[in-house]
Amino acid sequence: MARKSQGIPSSLRRTKAFVILNLVLWGGIGSWYLFQPPARQQEVAGLVGNLLDRRKDITAVEVAWDLWQLYYSQDYVRAVPPGDKTHVYGGAPAGAAPVRVLVNTGYVVGYSDALGNPLWAAYRVSDIDLKDAPPRPDDFRPDDRTTARIDSGVYNRSGYDRGHMAPNYAIATRYGRTAQEETFLMSNITPQKHSLNAGLWKDLEHRIATNYPARFGEVWVIAGPIFGPRPEKLRRRVAIPDAFFMIIVDESDGRVRAEAFVMPQDATGNDLEKYLVSVDEIEQRTGLDFLAALPDEAENALEAKKASRVW
Repeated sequence: MARKSQGIPSSLRRTKAFVILNLVLWGGIGSWYLFQPPARQQEVAGLVGNLLDRRKDITAVEVAWDLWQLYYSQDYVRAVPPGDKTHVYGGAPAGAAPVRVLVNTGYVVGYSDALGNPLWAAYRVSDIDLKDAPPRPDDFRPDDRTTARIDSGVYNRSGYDRGHMAPNYAIATRYGRTAQEETFLMSNITPQKHSLNAGLWKDLEHRIATNYPARFGEVWVIAGPIFGPRPEKLRRRVAIPDAFFMIIVDESDGRVRAEAFVMPQDATGNDLEKYLVSVDEIEQRTGLDFLAALPDEAENALEAKKASRVW
C-alpha cells in the first residue's frame, strides 16, 4: 500500500508564509519605531491604531509602505498653499468655460449650466471613528441655484446612472444628514455607466472614505467628468462624458503629493493602477487648471508626476 503524503498542505504553507511576512514587517516597524522622536512615535501609534479598525480596511503592508513614503519618499513637493482649505486644496479649479460655484455643507461644485453637469466637485475627508451613515436618500432633486434646473427624470431609461461626483457615504459620515442630502442635488450628478458607477469608481470612493484618511489623517479630492469635443446629450440637456477624473491630494508636514486617475465610461475590472495618470494629463483633457494657488515651481513639479502605484 502506498504511503500517504506527509507533506504540508498548500493552504497551511500559505498561512505560515502570511504569518512570517507579518512578523517580519512588524519586527522591522517596531525596531524603527524605537529610534524615532516622540512626535513621530505618536503619529505612528495613531496609524497602527487605525490598522486594528476593520472598517478602515488597512493592511500591515500598507502601514509599512506609508511609513517609508511619509519619511523617505521623493513623491512629496515642499509647499503649502495659502487660503481656505475647508473643501478645496490649492484653490478652486479654473478654466475657460463659465461655471457656477455652488458651496454646500460638505463639498463645493463648479457647475456648467450649458452642459447640465458639474465640471468638478471638491471635498475633504478627515479621519474619524467610522459609524454607519444615515439611510441613503431616495430622491434626487433639482438645484434651484442653477439656471439649467436639471430634473432627475432626464436620466430615466437613458442607460446611465445618476453618478455622484461628491460621494454620498464619505460626505454623510463626516458632515451629517443635511450634507448627505445635498449630494443628491442634480448639480452634483453626471451620466455614468452602471458598470463604472458600481465598479471601479465606487471602489475608489470607498478607499478614499475609509482607507486613505485612516492612513494619511485627511485627504482632499477633486472629481469630475471629461467630455469629448461634441458630446451627445440626454434629451438635449445633459452632456454625456467620455470619462471621469479623480485627483487626491495628501499634505504632510509642509509637503504635498497628488494621485490622479482617469477612468473611461467602459472601465472594468478591479485594477486601479492601470488608470493612474498625471494631473497634467487631466488638465489637458479638461481645460481646467488645478492647484494654481501653489507656487509655480511646486505646482509644475507636482502636476508632472504620475504616482508610481496606487496609495
